[in-house]
Amino acid sequence: MAALRRLLCTGKSRLAVCFQREFHRSTPAALQVTVRDALNQAMDEELERDERVFLLGEEVAQYDGAYKVSRGLWKKYGDKRVMDTPISEMGFAGIAVGAAMAGLRPICEFMTFNFSMQAIDQVINSAAKTHYMSAGRVPVPIVFRGPNGSSAGVAAQHSQCFAAWYAHCPGLKVLSPWNAEDAKGLLKAAIRDDNPVILLENELMYGVPFELSEEVQSKDFVIPIGKAKIERPGSQITVVAHSRPVGHCIEAANVLAKEGIDCEVINLRTIRPMDIETIEASVVKTNHLVTVEGGWPQFGVGAEICARIMEGPAFNYLDSPVFRVTGADVPMPYAKTLEENCIPQVKDIIFAVKKTLNLI
Repeated sequence: MAALRRLLCTGKSRLAVCFQREFHRSTPAALQVTVRDALNQAMDEELERDERVFLLGEEVAQYDGAYKVSRGLWKKYGDKRVMDTPISEMGFAGIAVGAAMAGLRPICEFMTFNFSMQAIDQVINSAAKTHYMSAGRVPVPIVFRGPNGSSAGVAAQHSQCFAAWYAHCPGLKVLSPWNAEDAKGLLKAAIRDDNPVILLENELMYGVPFELSEEVQSKDFVIPIGKAKIERPGSQITVVAHSRPVGHCIEAANVLAKEGIDCEVINLRTIRPMDIETIEASVVKTNHLVTVEGGWPQFGVGAEICARIMEGPAFNYLDSPVFRVTGADVPMPYAKTLEENCIPQVKDIIFAVKKTLNLI
């Protein structure tokens, strides 16, 4: 291969040109895949791999899912593997938990996690606690998934982020994907995990395409639960986020780079268990920290990160207080202009970074 590359670099022979063309043909191009299709691929691959896996929820079968995330799965796997349910979250979540206790591996879709409030007793008191209360004899391998957080124009009762709610509870693993790679790798990991897992998707990200490498396209690709990813290396300040705000942080970092401010952006990926080691290592390097989330500020994910940093060795490396960027501490308004002011925007992240660095 080294000899081939040397030959290609000369650019002097027809043979070299021919090899160049063949080399590019044999190198798979990155594929553009939406978050919706990445989730669909993950479920398709796991349904095919393990006959114990099945999907249930409102409109997931014949209608192909309220957001078309389960498109084509009912036609491929049939009624026993992809099941439409009545509009009763408490009922079908309970069925799913019982099926998991009996040895199956259900994927339970909530049309939105706001509706999971109807089933929170099943999620917390049954799914999260049974393995512990049975002294390890009864595992509950179940995935609760669906859109989480604010969407657009759906007002207060449909715009809550449940990352902090569910991450508060021992016995659950809580995942929050941003892009297509996260969506596919984390969902596959969740389905294979022997514990109850909450997968908090974002409705506004479903139709957004991302490049997937050859590695991610593999059926064997899985993202380890509990491991964050550095999306953009930097040296002056650490910015930590999860879900859709990760994209806002990268955009803000690119704007700040033009002003000579070098941000390191960390995609949290997993809320519980939290990869505090990656955050600490970054803070030791940059000496500054900003957290970004769409949820409310009080007792939020950013608040937990602040506490962990203060209690750990990285605290001694901070040159300024940690700054939190969060959703507004109000029920979500319906009006578009008010809604935009309640959700972290790129300008808010830029302001937070400059304030933390004492530049304003």
